[in-house]
Amino acid sequence: MSSMQGQPIKCKAAVARGVNDLRIEEITVAPPKAGEVRLKVHSNALCHTDIYTLEGSDPEGVFPSILGHEAGAVVESVGEGVTSVKEGDKVIPCYTPQCGEPECIFCNPPRGKRTNLCPKIRGTQGGGVMPDGTSRFTGKDGEEIKHFMGCSTFSEYTVVAEISCAKVNDAAPLHTCSLLGCGVATGLGAVWNTCDIEGGSSVAVFGLGAVGLSVIQGAQMRGAKRIFAIDTNPGKFDMAKELGATDCVNPDDYDKPIQQVLNGELTEWGIDYTFDATGNTEVMRAALESAHRGWGESCVIGVAAAGQEISTRPFQLVTGRKWTGTAFGGFKSRSEVPPLVEDYMNNELKLDHYITHEFKGVEGTLEAIDALHSGDCLRAVVTY
Repeated sequence: MSSMQGQPIKCKAAVARGVNDLRIEEITVAPPKAGEVRLKVHSNALCHTDIYTLEGSDPEGVFPSILGHEAGAVVESVGEGVTSVKEGDKVIPCYTPQCGEPECIFCNPPRGKRTNLCPKIRGTQGGGVMPDGTSRFTGKDGEEIKHFMGCSTFSEYTVVAEISCAKVNDAAPLHTCSLLGCGVATGLGAVWNTCDIEGGSSVAVFGLGAVGLSVIQGAQMRGAKRIFAIDTNPGKFDMAKELGATDCVNPDDYDKPIQQVLNGELTEWGIDYTFDATGNTEVMRAALESAHRGWGESCVIGVAAAGQEISTRPFQLVTGRKWTGTAFGGFKSRSEVPPLVEDYMNNELKLDHYITHEFKGVEGTLEAIDALHSGDCLRAVVTY
């Protein structure tokens, strides 16, 4: 039993005080209440969504708060009624919960098999608080600090809802498997779950960060015949090729819209499946208009800035294209993340190539942010 079970814990955290204002501070983490779990964070992989919120682009972003949502952790203690995890278990905290309650149409068949978007705690999670409407974090003088995406892993300790904890193999290397808490799982799932591509398909990926590269990896594993990797930074092409890209395309090399190049020059009728991993609404349009006439499907993965809207001519849809989107790649967190960890441990799923930078301690979060802005970083992992 943890010596601090039932007691507040003082620890270090990276607290977002305001736009682009991240400070290393001592905070107090309260014990978990009923249905909650307190975690000792082991490793945190920095995701662009964290930066997007820190930069003030997220309409739901609140300050002061503790960001972070792509991590691996160990259960320190559990609240009343928690049965699915226990002290000492390794978990991946997931921003998309899975309540699994029989009456939840989002978790259970027949409709539940179509989505992972369980809304059980969506309202409170979006408000930066736990399901009972309060926070487990306090700063100096008892000041309330908000939660983020139901995870808040930029802290040595955090509290999450039980239904946000994916219990994984006790031998799982959390340093690497933290990547499955968001970005890499999202890209793989967009291919395998959301679009469910067939072997022999053609695929185009716009944006070659970790998410876009994981789309390429997933498409190659599914047996795609032709994979277009599209980015204005040709320095990313070597990795794309290693993961399965057959064609690397830089839009800056052409004097016409890239969709006209892909649909008309490099292919006759377009590409079976296209994926936007940029968050840029103009690129989302280009991806849709690059899709194959009659049956092409385009998936929005990237998160656009607040207030942005997408557009295209209705004729693009009338002529058979489909526009869809994905959150966490359609993976149900508690039941479908653990098998991904097993695949990694069985050497059936490669992850190590995504980790390009590594740092130590909560203070390393500041260095990780700098690395992510450098242009040559896929994932920076901070180990506490």
